[in-house]
Amino acid sequence: MIVSFHPLYTADLNLLCAGRDPGQEELKAIQQADAVILPQGCRESLYRMAADNCPLVFPNYDARFAYPEKIGQAHLFQKMAVPIPRTITFDKDTSTDADIRHLLNQPPIELPLVFKFNWGGEGATVFLVRNHDEYNRCLQKVQLYAKSGQYGFLLQEVIPSDGRSLRVVVINGSFISYWRIQDNGDGFYTNIAKGARLEMDADPDLKDAAITATKQFCQNTGINLAGFDFLFSETDLKINKIEPLFLEINYFFGRKGLGGSAKYYKLLQQGIDSWLESIRTD
Repeated sequence: MIVSFHPLYTADLNLLCAGRDPGQEELKAIQQADAVILPQGCRESLYRMAADNCPLVFPNYDARFAYPEKIGQAHLFQKMAVPIPRTITFDKDTSTDADIRHLLNQPPIELPLVFKFNWGGEGATVFLVRNHDEYNRCLQKVQLYAKSGQYGFLLQEVIPSDGRSLRVVVINGSFISYWRIQDNGDGFYTNIAKGARLEMDADPDLKDAAITATKQFCQNTGINLAGFDFLFSETDLKINKIEPLFLEINYFFGRKGLGGSAKYYKLLQQGIDSWLESIRTD
């Protein structure tokens, strides 16, 4: 029996658990299931219940919940020994007032630098810090957020990348890549929400390198539904060094680069069907 919690994927038994933690009805269904399909935005409580009580669950969110938010992803990248921009993380235990006072004296990464809060999407909590005044203002925000119970930030080196980043989306065994290019301003924000445009076909050799890196990473971590963001250093490319730098993993990702929501859901349906077929033949 296949149990689906995804509102747009029909299986033998279809349940909804949106906006709440799962209960006994969901547990009983999961325990009787041969496989479980979960929505992209499922709570950790539903994922844990499914993963603990059914051997086959899609998507695989082990890495998402074991290494949460931006700090968790940085630690996962470091554990997997993949290339990333130089990154220093500060969690709840290392972003106290005493730590902030120490950081005020001298940034541990040379300016300009990238300042990221541990939460947020579409670039809303990511800042290009050009000077000490901007740096100090970000640290003041850290202290304000801490008063409301929000902790954690990252400092990261700036990678000159000609105003573009590469998104690689994995949907089960399919990998789709496209460029996001910022033609306005300083080219720092390359996400669609900040005005970047899409480019599907440029530099296929770079795209192939990022897809290869993504496939290996997914094989090692089990990730089978996510959008990976990469940067390519202009300096490296000038000496013909092709090294995709892992930037972020997006478990919720935009769909414009995939052709819109309707096209995405078709790809997702095909991905789930393919996953189910593969487990039936194993």
